[in-house]
Amino acid sequence: MKQKISVFLLLLAGSSILLHAQNKTAAAGGTIIRDTYFSTTTKTDRYCNVYLPEQYEETKKYNVLYVLHGIGGTEDEWLQYGSPKEIMDRLTKNKLIEPMILVFPNGRAMNPDSVPQDVYGQTAQAAFANFENDLFNDLIPYIEKKYAVYGDRAHRGICGLSMGGGQSLNFGLGHPDMFSCVGAFSPAPNTDTGRFKLEKTSELPLIWIVCGKSDSLLFVSEKADSFLTEENVPHSYKTIPGNHDWNVWKYGLETFVQLIFK
Repeated sequence: MKQKISVFLLLLAGSSILLHAQNKTAAAGGTIIRDTYFSTTTKTDRYCNVYLPEQYEETKKYNVLYVLHGIGGTEDEWLQYGSPKEIMDRLTKNKLIEPMILVFPNGRAMNPDSVPQDVYGQTAQAAFANFENDLFNDLIPYIEKKYAVYGDRAHRGICGLSMGGGQSLNFGLGHPDMFSCVGAFSPAPNTDTGRFKLEKTSELPLIWIVCGKSDSLLFVSEKADSFLTEENVPHSYKTIPGNHDWNVWKYGLETFVQLIFK
């Protein structure tokens, strides 16, 4: 009887070890780090989330992509609704992309560093515009000092959804010397083609825009596409079934990261 009990306990222990190993394997992949940096722009500490690929090594150098949120979101929005870790882990595992670092900042630079009651008001709009200063003067220098990323244009990109898509176009095409790739997923009306600096003599970034066919803000993407076409600026623009929603934005991120840093 004692022998049977011992065998049963050994089998139970073995099953427990196997289950633990399976859970560990299922959970493997990149790591999300919540980080804090001091902003000289807002004179306050600001938050960002950083995705590090699996087996991240400080002795290596990685491409870095800044991923911006929508008008009502924060640095946590993509993590809550966009499944970026799952997307990046799967694409990396299947060798469809090279391992890269993603940075999810709060695209609203203000003090206090919080979501204002009126996300459409002047204060919030000014904070979204002010993020351009925070991005170039504070966040990018911080990321390039702390993490193992390249510090040059060829290995740096920016993209975002809705309001963040407009920011990505404004900042990325307003500073084409800073980014090699710019992605906009359903860009919002903050998109300002008058800020684009796309002289024919300068090196232009890869530009990729996507929007849902049923999106009420489709006209913004169409306007950006028309402007770039008239200026003979190489870019890609496509529409897919969908509205102003996460199905479009997750498709945007998954597709965009497979096009960049080639």
